[in-house]
Amino acid sequence: MEEEAASKTLKRTVKDSVFTDLFGQKRYLMQLYRSLHPEDAEAGEDDITIVTLQNVITDGLYNDLGFMVRDRLVVLVEAQSTWSPNIVVRALMYLMKTYNDYFTERDVDLYASKKIGLPCPELYVVYTGDRKDVPDSLSLATEFFAGQKPMVDATVRILRDGRKGDILSQYVAFTRVCREQVELHGRTQKAVEEIIRICRTTDILAEYMKSREKEVKDIMFTLYDEEEILRRHDKTVAEEAERRGLQNSIQKLMSNLGLTQAQAMDALGIEQGERDKYAAMMA
Repeated sequence: MEEEAASKTLKRTVKDSVFTDLFGQKRYLMQLYRSLHPEDAEAGEDDITIVTLQNVITDGLYNDLGFMVRDRLVVLVEAQSTWSPNIVVRALMYLMKTYNDYFTERDVDLYASKKIGLPCPELYVVYTGDRKDVPDSLSLATEFFAGQKPMVDATVRILRDGRKGDILSQYVAFTRVCREQVELHGRTQKAVEEIIRICRTTDILAEYMKSREKEVKDIMFTLYDEEEILRRHDKTVAEEAERRGLQNSIQKLMSNLGLTQAQAMDALGIEQGERDKYAAMMA
């Protein structure tokens, strides 16, 4: 068991997974809603309906969150630490799919003459990166159609922190602890243990960490480092492209200058140990 634990590496999507798990629980989702709407003191957990979608825009939306509180529809997109204005498009697509599911579940007739009931949408992005010039909101019209007046617009509010001590500010603080510990210890078991220890002792999602420590560790670990797999794939693709480029160069030197295969390889500086490989490719 110790060898298995030691072989595990910190998931690249750790912040997203914790985001989904944390706010997949209504007690914490209610705290998040209260940080967005402190004026609504009457809403309770029974008023929340989670409408998070899966497999909508990508193979799996691990970091997006949708929920309703009475007649208010809230969609949050956790943007990780990389900023992209395309999030406003993604949020709009998410909203439209959520509306579609909402109408389907309620058997709403959009062609009826009577006006349908429509929950009021709110779109948010939780930004956890270090950029200082991130705007307070993003508008589809302004960002993508500047100078024009499109008939459709959407505005996303950018959340970079909450009020001191609230669940949103704690989540953002958690992402900072993750970055710091990964920089110190890499994506290792040590980093995971330190993240949990620091969060519990500094009151960052402490209750969540204490009550679900095993689940949190399971979330934060994976036997397969997805980014390393992708890096190796990209390297293989690049090497294959380089080989094919050299193969074409060999053939051009042979046909245009009348060089032998060996002379062409000499001219291109191909090492002796690699020559049989290229000769086989051209056979």
